[in-house]
Amino acid sequence: LHAFVLQSTDSFCEHISVGRLSSCEDTDTCCISGGPQQSLFARRVKDSRPVEQRDPGWKLFGKVPPREGPIKDPKRIQKEYETKSGRAGPGNPTSPRHSVRKNLDFEPLSTTALILEDRPANLPAKPAEEAQKHRQQYEEMVAQAKKRELKEAQKRKKQLEDRCKLEESIGTAAQIWNQEILPNWSTTCTSRRVRDLWWQGIPPSVRGKVWSLAVGNELNITHELYSICLARAKEKWSTTPAPSLETEAEDAGSSNRESSLELIKLDISRTFPQLCIFQQGGPYHDVLHSILGAYTCYRPDVGYVQGMSFIAAVLILNLDTADAFIAFANLLNKPCQMAFFRVDHSLMLTYFAAFEVFFEENLPKLFAHFQKNNLTPDIYLIDWIFTLYSKSLPLDLACRVWDVFCRDNEEFLFRTGLGLLRLYQDVLTTMDFIHMAQFLTRLPELIPAEQLFQHIAAIHMTSRNRKWAQALQKDPERGSPVLKR
Repeated sequence: LHAFVLQSTDSFCEHISVGRLSSCEDTDTCCISGGPQQSLFARRVKDSRPVEQRDPGWKLFGKVPPREGPIKDPKRIQKEYETKSGRAGPGNPTSPRHSVRKNLDFEPLSTTALILEDRPANLPAKPAEEAQKHRQQYEEMVAQAKKRELKEAQKRKKQLEDRCKLEESIGTAAQIWNQEILPNWSTTCTSRRVRDLWWQGIPPSVRGKVWSLAVGNELNITHELYSICLARAKEKWSTTPAPSLETEAEDAGSSNRESSLELIKLDISRTFPQLCIFQQGGPYHDVLHSILGAYTCYRPDVGYVQGMSFIAAVLILNLDTADAFIAFANLLNKPCQMAFFRVDHSLMLTYFAAFEVFFEENLPKLFAHFQKNNLTPDIYLIDWIFTLYSKSLPLDLACRVWDVFCRDNEEFLFRTGLGLLRLYQDVLTTMDFIHMAQFLTRLPELIPAEQLFQHIAAIHMTSRNRKWAQALQKDPERGSPVLKR
Protein backbone atom coordinates (compact mmCIF):
# COMPACT_ATOMS: atom_id res chain seq x y z
CA LEU A 1 0.00 0.00 0.00
CA HIS A 2 1.41 3.33 -1.03
CA ALA A 3 -0.52 6.42 -0.22
CA PHE A 4 0.35 10.02 -0.76
CA VAL A 5 -1.33 12.92 0.79
CA LEU A 6 -1.25 16.27 -0.87
CA GLN A 7 -2.15 19.39 0.96
CA SER A 8 -4.33 22.04 -0.63
CA THR A 9 -4.98 25.58 0.43
CA ASP A 10 -8.27 24.77 2.05
CA SER A 11 -8.01 21.50 3.96
CA PHE A 12 -6.35 18.15 4.37
CA CYS A 13 -7.64 15.12 2.61
CA GLU A 14 -10.28 13.33 4.59
CA HIS A 15 -10.01 9.80 3.33
CA ILE A 16 -7.40 7.27 2.45
CA SER A 17 -8.67 4.11 0.84
CA VAL A 18 -6.72 1.06 -0.11
CA GLY A 19 -6.16 0.58 -3.83
CA ARG A 20 -8.66 3.26 -4.95
CA LEU A 21 -9.20 6.99 -5.10
CA SER A 22 -11.19 8.65 -2.35
CA SER A 23 -12.80 12.02 -2.86
CA CYS A 24 -12.00 15.05 -0.78
CA GLU A 25 -14.33 17.87 -0.09
CA ASP A 26 -13.83 21.57 -0.95
CA THR A 27 -10.38 21.18 -2.48
CA ASP A 28 -8.91 20.90 -5.90
CA THR A 29 -6.41 18.30 -4.84
CA CYS A 30 -7.08 14.71 -4.09
CA CYS A 31 -5.65 11.64 -2.40
CA ILE A 32 -3.63 9.45 -4.70
CA SER A 33 -3.55 5.72 -4.28
CA GLY A 34 -1.10 3.39 -5.88
CA GLY A 35 -3.41 2.33 -8.72
CA PRO A 36 -1.58 1.68 -11.99
CA GLN A 37 -4.03 3.64 -14.13
CA GLN A 38 -4.47 6.67 -11.92
CA SER A 39 -2.76 9.98 -12.55
CA LEU A 40 -0.68 11.37 -9.76
CA PHE A 41 -2.31 14.72 -10.02
CA ALA A 42 -5.89 14.89 -11.03
CA ARG A 43 -8.77 17.11 -10.33
CA ARG A 44 -11.26 16.04 -7.75
CA VAL A 45 -14.35 14.47 -9.15
CA LYS A 46 -17.51 15.10 -7.22
CA ASP A 47 -19.25 11.97 -5.94
CA SER A 48 -22.74 11.91 -7.27
CA ARG A 49 -24.00 9.37 -4.68
CA PRO A 50 -26.24 10.62 -1.85
CA VAL A 51 -24.53 11.48 1.39
CA GLU A 52 -25.96 8.54 3.30
CA GLN A 53 -24.69 6.10 0.62
CA ARG A 54 -21.09 7.23 0.57
CA ASP A 55 -18.49 4.82 1.90
CA PRO A 56 -17.21 5.53 5.40
CA GLY A 57 -13.66 6.76 5.62
CA TRP A 58 -10.95 7.66 8.08
CA LYS A 59 -9.55 11.04 8.89
CA LEU A 60 -5.89 11.34 9.72
CA PHE A 61 -6.11 14.37 12.01
CA GLY A 62 -9.06 15.49 14.09
CA LYS A 63 -12.65 14.34 14.08
CA VAL A 64 -14.87 13.80 11.13
CA PRO A 65 -17.48 16.55 11.05
CA PRO A 66 -21.06 15.24 11.18
CA ARG A 67 -22.52 14.68 7.80
CA GLU A 68 -25.82 16.12 6.88
CA GLY A 69 -28.55 13.73 5.88
CA PRO A 70 -32.30 13.55 5.69
CA ILE A 71 -34.08 13.19 9.05
CA LYS A 72 -35.88 9.86 9.37
CA ASP A 73 -39.51 9.70 10.30
CA PRO A 74 -40.00 8.49 13.94
CA LYS A 75 -42.65 6.02 12.82
CA ARG A 76 -40.20 4.55 10.34
CA ILE A 77 -37.54 4.19 13.06
CA GLN A 78 -40.04 2.44 15.37
CA LYS A 79 -41.09 0.11 12.58
CA GLU A 80 -37.48 -0.82 11.79
CA TYR A 81 -36.82 -1.48 15.48
CA GLU A 82 -39.87 -3.73 15.83
CA THR A 83 -38.89 -5.59 12.69
CA LYS A 84 -35.36 -6.25 13.99
CA SER A 85 -36.44 -7.16 17.53
CA GLY A 86 -39.32 -9.42 16.50
CA ARG A 87 -41.98 -7.21 18.08
CA ALA A 88 -43.96 -6.54 15.01
CA GLY A 89 -47.68 -6.96 15.18
CA PRO A 90 -49.53 -10.10 14.21
CA GLY A 91 -50.12 -8.75 10.75
CA ASN A 92 -46.43 -8.15 10.07
CA PRO A 93 -45.12 -11.06 7.99
CA THR A 94 -41.50 -10.11 8.78
CA SER A 95 -41.84 -10.94 12.51
CA PRO A 96 -39.33 -13.70 13.37
CA ARG A 97 -41.67 -15.29 15.90
CA HIS A 98 -44.47 -15.33 13.42
CA SER A 99 -42.29 -17.03 10.82
CA VAL A 100 -41.15 -19.65 13.33
CA ARG A 101 -44.66 -20.43 14.52
CA LYS A 102 -45.84 -20.58 10.93
CA ASN A 103 -43.60 -23.58 10.34
CA LEU A 104 -45.06 -25.49 13.36
CA ASP A 105 -48.11 -27.69 13.11
CA PHE A 106 -49.06 -26.82 16.69
CA GLU A 107 -48.10 -24.32 19.35
CA PRO A 108 -47.36 -25.87 22.79
CA LEU A 109 -49.19 -23.82 25.40
CA SER A 110 -48.61 -26.01 28.48
CA THR A 111 -47.04 -29.18 29.80
CA THR A 112 -50.25 -31.00 28.91
CA ALA A 113 -49.82 -30.08 25.26
CA LEU A 114 -46.22 -31.31 25.24
CA ILE A 115 -47.34 -34.72 26.55
CA LEU A 116 -50.62 -35.28 24.78
CA GLU A 117 -50.10 -33.64 21.38
CA ASP A 118 -48.29 -35.31 18.51
CA ARG A 119 -44.78 -34.36 17.57
CA PRO A 120 -44.12 -31.58 15.02
CA ALA A 121 -44.06 -32.51 11.35
CA ASN A 122 -40.26 -32.15 11.14
CA LEU A 123 -39.77 -34.89 13.80
CA PRO A 124 -40.49 -38.62 13.60
CA ALA A 125 -43.94 -39.52 14.83
CA LYS A 126 -44.38 -41.20 18.19
CA PRO A 127 -45.01 -44.91 18.17
CA ALA A 128 -48.48 -45.81 19.35
CA GLU A 129 -47.13 -47.72 22.36
CA GLU A 130 -44.92 -44.81 23.45
CA ALA A 131 -47.76 -42.32 23.06
CA GLN A 132 -50.07 -44.54 25.10
CA LYS A 133 -47.36 -44.94 27.77
CA HIS A 134 -46.81 -41.18 27.99
CA ARG A 135 -50.53 -40.56 28.22
CA GLN A 136 -50.86 -43.12 31.01
CA GLN A 137 -47.91 -41.64 32.92
CA TYR A 138 -49.40 -38.19 32.60
CA GLU A 139 -52.78 -39.37 33.88
CA GLU A 140 -51.07 -41.06 36.86
CA MET A 141 -49.18 -37.85 37.67
CA VAL A 142 -52.39 -35.83 37.55
CA ALA A 143 -54.18 -38.38 39.75
CA GLN A 144 -51.34 -38.32 42.33
CA ALA A 145 -51.32 -34.53 42.37
CA LYS A 146 -55.08 -34.44 42.91
CA LYS A 147 -54.76 -37.02 45.68
CA ARG A 148 -52.08 -34.95 47.45
CA GLU A 149 -54.14 -31.79 47.14
CA LEU A 150 -57.20 -33.58 48.53
CA LYS A 151 -55.18 -35.01 51.42
CA GLU A 152 -53.70 -31.61 52.28
CA ALA A 153 -57.13 -30.00 52.08
CA GLN A 154 -58.54 -32.62 54.44
CA LYS A 155 -55.62 -32.09 56.81
CA ARG A 156 -56.15 -28.32 56.84
CA LYS A 157 -59.86 -28.84 57.38
CA LYS A 158 -59.22 -31.17 60.32
CA GLN A 159 -56.72 -28.73 61.86
CA LEU A 160 -59.27 -25.95 61.54
CA GLU A 161 -61.97 -28.10 63.11
CA ASP A 162 -59.66 -29.13 65.98
CA ARG A 163 -58.72 -25.50 66.57
CA CYS A 164 -62.36 -24.46 66.64
CA LYS A 165 -63.19 -27.28 69.07
CA LEU A 166 -60.25 -26.31 71.28
CA GLU A 167 -61.25 -22.65 71.32
CA GLU A 168 -64.85 -23.63 72.06
CA SER A 169 -63.79 -25.91 74.91
CA ILE A 170 -61.51 -23.22 76.34
CA GLY A 171 -64.33 -20.70 76.23
CA THR A 172 -66.72 -23.11 77.93
CA ALA A 173 -64.13 -23.98 80.59
CA ALA A 174 -63.37 -20.30 81.22
CA GLN A 175 -67.07 -19.67 81.76
CA ILE A 176 -67.27 -22.53 84.28
CA TRP A 177 -64.19 -21.30 86.16
CA ASN A 178 -65.43 -17.71 86.29
CA GLN A 179 -69.05 -18.38 87.20
CA GLU A 180 -68.94 -21.56 89.27
CA ILE A 181 -65.47 -22.37 90.62
CA LEU A 182 -63.72 -19.08 91.47
CA PRO A 183 -66.68 -17.51 93.34
CA ASN A 184 -66.84 -20.65 95.54
CA TRP A 185 -63.18 -21.50 95.63
CA SER A 186 -62.88 -22.81 99.18
CA THR A 187 -65.67 -25.35 98.71
CA THR A 188 -65.13 -26.39 95.09
CA CYS A 189 -61.33 -26.50 94.66
CA THR A 190 -61.05 -30.06 96.04
CA SER A 191 -64.03 -31.58 94.24
CA ARG A 192 -63.56 -34.34 91.68
CA ARG A 193 -65.09 -32.27 88.90
CA VAL A 194 -62.71 -29.36 89.49
CA ARG A 195 -59.72 -31.69 89.64
CA ASP A 196 -60.68 -33.18 86.29
CA LEU A 197 -61.02 -29.72 84.77
CA TRP A 198 -57.69 -28.80 86.36
CA TRP A 199 -55.96 -31.76 84.72
CA GLN A 200 -57.24 -30.72 81.28
CA GLY A 201 -55.57 -27.33 81.67
CA ILE A 202 -56.69 -24.00 83.08
CA PRO A 203 -57.95 -21.47 80.51
CA PRO A 204 -55.36 -18.70 79.99
CA SER A 205 -57.88 -15.99 80.91
CA VAL A 206 -58.23 -17.30 84.48
CA ARG A 207 -54.88 -19.04 84.86
CA GLY A 208 -53.22 -16.28 86.88
CA LYS A 209 -56.13 -16.06 89.33
CA VAL A 210 -56.17 -19.82 89.87
CA TRP A 211 -52.40 -19.91 90.38
CA SER A 212 -52.59 -17.19 93.02
CA LEU A 213 -55.33 -18.99 94.92
CA ALA A 214 -53.63 -22.38 94.66
CA VAL A 215 -50.15 -21.18 95.69
CA GLY A 216 -51.53 -19.03 98.45
CA ASN A 217 -49.74 -16.34 100.42
CA GLU A 218 -48.33 -17.99 103.53
CA LEU A 219 -45.66 -15.27 103.72
CA ASN A 220 -48.35 -12.56 103.99
CA ILE A 221 -46.62 -10.35 101.45
CA THR A 222 -48.48 -7.16 100.58
CA HIS A 223 -48.24 -4.75 97.68
CA GLU A 224 -46.67 -2.21 100.03
CA LEU A 225 -43.91 -4.66 100.96
CA TYR A 226 -43.18 -5.19 97.29
CA SER A 227 -42.86 -1.42 96.79
CA ILE A 228 -40.45 -1.18 99.75
CA CYS A 229 -38.27 -4.02 98.43
CA LEU A 230 -38.28 -2.53 94.94
CA ALA A 231 -37.21 0.88 96.27
CA ARG A 232 -34.36 -0.74 98.16
CA ALA A 233 -33.28 -2.60 95.02
CA LYS A 234 -33.27 0.59 92.95
CA GLU A 235 -31.19 2.31 95.60
CA LYS A 236 -28.75 -0.59 95.54
CA TRP A 237 -28.54 -0.48 91.75
CA SER A 238 -27.78 3.23 91.77
CA THR A 239 -24.74 2.68 94.00
CA THR A 240 -23.51 -0.56 92.37
CA PRO A 241 -21.12 -0.45 89.40
CA ALA A 242 -22.15 -2.04 86.14
CA PRO A 243 -21.90 -5.84 86.17
CA SER A 244 -19.14 -7.64 84.37
CA LEU A 245 -18.51 -11.23 83.43
CA GLU A 246 -15.49 -11.35 85.74
CA THR A 247 -17.55 -10.51 88.81
CA GLU A 248 -20.27 -13.04 87.98
CA ALA A 249 -18.26 -16.03 89.20
CA GLU A 250 -16.96 -14.18 92.24
CA ASP A 251 -20.37 -12.99 93.41
CA ALA A 252 -21.97 -16.39 92.84
CA GLY A 253 -20.35 -17.65 96.02
CA SER A 254 -20.47 -14.43 97.95
CA SER A 255 -21.82 -14.59 101.48
CA ASN A 256 -23.81 -11.41 100.91
CA ARG A 257 -26.41 -12.65 98.43
CA GLU A 258 -27.83 -9.15 98.06
CA SER A 259 -24.76 -8.36 95.99
CA SER A 260 -26.21 -10.66 93.30
CA LEU A 261 -28.42 -7.74 92.26
CA GLU A 262 -25.90 -6.85 89.61
CA LEU A 263 -26.12 -10.36 88.12
CA ILE A 264 -29.80 -9.96 87.28
CA LYS A 265 -29.20 -7.77 84.24
CA LEU A 266 -26.82 -10.34 82.82
CA ASP A 267 -29.45 -13.07 83.08
CA ILE A 268 -32.58 -11.24 81.94
CA SER A 269 -31.47 -11.23 78.30
CA ARG A 270 -31.25 -15.04 78.44
CA THR A 271 -34.88 -15.41 79.49
CA PHE A 272 -37.10 -16.62 76.66
CA PRO A 273 -34.94 -14.92 74.00
CA GLN A 274 -37.27 -16.16 71.23
CA LEU A 275 -40.11 -14.01 72.62
CA CYS A 276 -38.04 -10.79 72.65
CA ILE A 277 -40.40 -9.25 75.24
CA PHE A 278 -37.92 -9.60 78.09
CA GLN A 279 -34.94 -8.23 76.16
CA GLN A 280 -33.57 -4.73 76.58
CA GLY A 281 -36.25 -2.33 75.34
CA GLY A 282 -38.97 -4.99 75.48
CA PRO A 283 -42.30 -4.38 77.23
CA TYR A 284 -41.55 -6.74 80.14
CA HIS A 285 -37.84 -6.13 80.60
CA ASP A 286 -38.20 -3.59 83.40
CA VAL A 287 -41.00 -5.57 85.06
CA LEU A 288 -38.89 -8.72 85.24
CA HIS A 289 -35.93 -6.70 86.44
CA SER A 290 -38.02 -5.14 89.20
CA ILE A 291 -39.45 -8.42 90.50
CA LEU A 292 -36.09 -10.17 90.60
CA GLY A 293 -34.45 -7.19 92.28
CA ALA A 294 -37.22 -6.86 94.85
CA TYR A 295 -36.98 -10.56 95.71
CA THR A 296 -33.21 -10.34 96.12
CA CYS A 297 -33.72 -7.62 98.69
CA TYR A 298 -36.63 -9.50 100.28
CA ARG A 299 -34.56 -12.68 100.69
CA PRO A 300 -30.88 -11.68 100.80
CA ASP A 301 -30.09 -15.10 102.28
CA VAL A 302 -31.19 -16.66 98.99
CA GLY A 303 -30.28 -13.85 96.61
CA TYR A 304 -30.60 -14.29 92.89
CA VAL A 305 -29.83 -17.66 91.31
CA GLN A 306 -29.83 -18.46 87.62
CA GLY A 307 -33.15 -20.00 86.67
CA MET A 308 -35.25 -17.68 88.80
CA SER A 309 -35.81 -15.38 85.85
CA PHE A 310 -37.75 -18.06 83.96
CA ILE A 311 -40.12 -18.63 86.89
CA ALA A 312 -40.69 -14.90 87.34
CA ALA A 313 -41.22 -14.45 83.59
CA VAL A 314 -43.98 -17.10 83.45
CA LEU A 315 -45.73 -15.40 86.38
CA ILE A 316 -45.45 -11.97 84.73
CA LEU A 317 -47.19 -13.33 81.63
CA ASN A 318 -50.20 -14.37 83.73
CA LEU A 319 -50.35 -11.91 86.66
CA ASP A 320 -49.99 -8.25 87.48
CA THR A 321 -46.59 -7.13 88.72
CA ALA A 322 -47.27 -7.05 92.47
CA ASP A 323 -49.32 -10.27 92.37
CA ALA A 324 -46.58 -11.95 90.34
CA PHE A 325 -44.05 -10.98 93.02
CA ILE A 326 -46.26 -12.42 95.78
CA ALA A 327 -46.72 -15.72 93.91
CA PHE A 328 -42.99 -15.80 93.05
CA ALA A 329 -41.88 -15.41 96.68
CA ASN A 330 -44.34 -18.04 97.91
CA LEU A 331 -43.39 -20.52 95.17
CA LEU A 332 -39.70 -20.28 96.00
CA ASN A 333 -40.49 -20.68 99.68
CA LYS A 334 -41.68 -24.27 99.14
CA PRO A 335 -39.29 -26.94 100.53
CA CYS A 336 -38.23 -28.39 97.19
CA GLN A 337 -37.52 -25.03 95.53
CA MET A 338 -35.75 -23.70 98.62
CA ALA A 339 -33.55 -26.80 98.76
CA PHE A 340 -32.48 -26.37 95.13
CA PHE A 341 -32.03 -22.60 95.11
CA ARG A 342 -30.11 -22.62 98.39
CA VAL A 343 -28.08 -25.59 97.07
CA ASP A 344 -28.81 -27.80 100.04
CA HIS A 345 -26.85 -30.84 98.87
CA SER A 346 -28.18 -33.20 101.53
CA LEU A 347 -31.82 -32.41 100.79
CA MET A 348 -31.21 -32.46 97.03
CA LEU A 349 -29.77 -35.98 97.31
CA THR A 350 -32.87 -36.97 99.25
CA TYR A 351 -35.09 -35.83 96.39
CA PHE A 352 -32.91 -37.61 93.83
CA ALA A 353 -33.02 -40.85 95.80
CA ALA A 354 -36.80 -40.67 96.14
CA PHE A 355 -37.08 -40.01 92.42
CA GLU A 356 -35.05 -43.14 91.65
CA VAL A 357 -37.38 -45.24 93.81
CA PHE A 358 -40.37 -44.40 91.59
CA PHE A 359 -38.19 -44.46 88.49
CA GLU A 360 -37.30 -48.11 89.10
CA GLU A 361 -40.91 -48.93 90.03
CA ASN A 362 -42.42 -47.46 86.85
CA LEU A 363 -39.67 -47.89 84.25
CA PRO A 364 -37.43 -50.79 85.33
CA LYS A 365 -35.90 -51.38 81.87
CA LEU A 366 -34.94 -47.75 81.35
CA PHE A 367 -33.75 -47.49 84.96
CA ALA A 368 -31.38 -50.42 84.43
CA HIS A 369 -30.09 -48.79 81.23
CA PHE A 370 -29.41 -45.55 83.12
CA GLN A 371 -27.65 -47.47 85.88
CA LYS A 372 -25.51 -49.30 83.33
CA ASN A 373 -24.40 -46.01 81.76
CA ASN A 374 -23.99 -44.21 85.12
CA LEU A 375 -26.55 -41.54 84.23
CA THR A 376 -27.65 -40.09 87.58
CA PRO A 377 -30.79 -37.91 88.07
CA ASP A 378 -28.84 -34.78 88.97
CA ILE A 379 -27.62 -34.50 85.36
CA TYR A 380 -31.09 -33.71 84.01
CA LEU A 381 -33.35 -33.10 87.02
CA ILE A 382 -31.60 -29.99 88.35
CA ASP A 383 -32.42 -27.91 85.28
CA TRP A 384 -36.00 -29.21 85.19
CA ILE A 385 -36.66 -28.42 88.87
CA PHE A 386 -34.76 -25.11 88.90
CA THR A 387 -36.98 -23.57 86.22
CA LEU A 388 -40.12 -25.67 86.87
CA TYR A 389 -39.83 -26.95 83.27
CA SER A 390 -40.36 -23.45 81.87
CA LYS A 391 -36.97 -23.56 80.14
CA SER A 392 -37.07 -27.22 79.07
CA LEU A 393 -40.61 -27.47 77.66
CA PRO A 394 -42.53 -25.29 75.19
CA LEU A 395 -44.09 -22.37 77.04
CA ASP A 396 -47.72 -23.42 76.57
CA LEU A 397 -46.92 -26.97 77.72
CA ALA A 398 -44.89 -25.67 80.67
CA CYS A 399 -47.89 -23.56 81.76
CA ARG A 400 -50.09 -26.64 81.70
CA VAL A 401 -47.52 -28.45 83.88
CA TRP A 402 -47.64 -25.47 86.22
CA ASP A 403 -51.42 -25.80 86.42
CA VAL A 404 -51.22 -29.22 88.05
CA PHE A 405 -48.03 -28.35 89.97
CA CYS A 406 -49.91 -25.57 91.77
CA ARG A 407 -52.49 -28.18 92.75
CA ASP A 408 -50.24 -31.17 93.63
CA ASN A 409 -47.06 -29.31 94.72
CA GLU A 410 -43.56 -30.76 94.30
CA GLU A 411 -44.69 -34.35 93.73
CA PHE A 412 -46.02 -33.43 90.29
CA LEU A 413 -42.63 -32.02 89.25
CA PHE A 414 -40.99 -35.43 89.69
CA ARG A 415 -44.00 -37.19 88.23
CA THR A 416 -43.66 -35.01 85.13
CA GLY A 417 -40.00 -36.00 84.91
CA LEU A 418 -40.97 -39.68 84.96
CA GLY A 419 -43.64 -38.96 82.34
CA LEU A 420 -41.00 -37.47 80.05
CA LEU A 421 -38.75 -40.50 80.53
CA ARG A 422 -41.68 -42.78 79.78
CA LEU A 423 -42.56 -40.80 76.66
CA TYR A 424 -39.04 -41.18 75.23
CA GLN A 425 -37.97 -44.48 76.77
CA ASP A 426 -37.79 -46.27 73.41
CA VAL A 427 -35.38 -43.63 72.12
CA LEU A 428 -33.33 -43.40 75.29
CA THR A 429 -32.70 -47.15 75.55
CA THR A 430 -30.77 -47.02 72.26
CA MET A 431 -28.42 -44.22 73.38
CA ASP A 432 -25.17 -44.11 75.28
CA PHE A 433 -24.36 -41.81 78.19
CA ILE A 434 -23.42 -38.73 76.16
CA HIS A 435 -26.41 -38.87 73.83
CA MET A 436 -28.84 -39.50 76.69
CA ALA A 437 -27.46 -36.53 78.65
CA GLN A 438 -27.66 -34.29 75.59
CA PHE A 439 -31.20 -35.41 74.79
CA LEU A 440 -32.53 -34.88 78.32
CA THR A 441 -30.88 -31.50 78.80
CA ARG A 442 -32.27 -30.30 75.47
CA LEU A 443 -35.66 -31.87 74.90
CA PRO A 444 -37.39 -31.75 71.49
CA GLU A 445 -39.03 -28.44 70.64
CA LEU A 446 -42.31 -30.09 69.68
CA ILE A 447 -43.76 -32.25 72.44
CA PRO A 448 -47.44 -33.28 72.10
CA ALA A 449 -49.20 -32.09 75.24
CA GLU A 450 -51.94 -34.72 75.31
CA GLN A 451 -49.46 -37.51 74.72
CA LEU A 452 -47.20 -36.28 77.51
CA PHE A 453 -50.04 -36.01 79.99
CA GLN A 454 -51.17 -39.52 79.08
CA HIS A 455 -47.72 -40.79 80.04
CA ILE A 456 -47.75 -38.68 83.22
CA ALA A 457 -51.12 -40.17 84.15
CA ALA A 458 -49.66 -43.65 83.67
CA ILE A 459 -47.00 -43.00 86.33
CA HIS A 460 -47.92 -44.45 89.73
CA MET A 461 -46.45 -42.50 92.62
CA THR A 462 -46.66 -45.46 94.97
CA SER A 463 -43.84 -47.87 95.69
CA ARG A 464 -44.37 -50.79 98.06
CA ASN A 465 -47.32 -49.05 99.69
CA ARG A 466 -45.26 -45.91 100.18
CA LYS A 467 -46.17 -42.61 98.66
CA TRP A 468 -43.96 -39.66 97.75
CA ALA A 469 -44.05 -37.99 101.16
CA GLN A 470 -43.11 -41.26 102.87
CA ALA A 471 -40.21 -41.84 100.50
CA LEU A 472 -38.77 -38.47 101.54
CA GLN A 473 -38.74 -39.31 105.25
CA LYS A 474 -35.33 -39.62 106.85
CA ASP A 475 -34.02 -42.22 109.21
CA PRO A 476 -33.81 -40.39 112.57
CA GLU A 477 -30.69 -42.29 113.55
CA ARG A 478 -28.66 -41.91 110.34
CA GLY A 479 -30.28 -38.80 108.89
CA SER A 480 -30.53 -40.39 105.46
CA PRO A 481 -33.68 -40.98 103.44
CA VAL A 482 -35.46 -44.24 104.04
CA LEU A 483 -35.40 -45.72 100.54
CA LYS A 484 -35.23 -49.43 101.13
CA ARG A 485 -36.55 -51.32 98.15
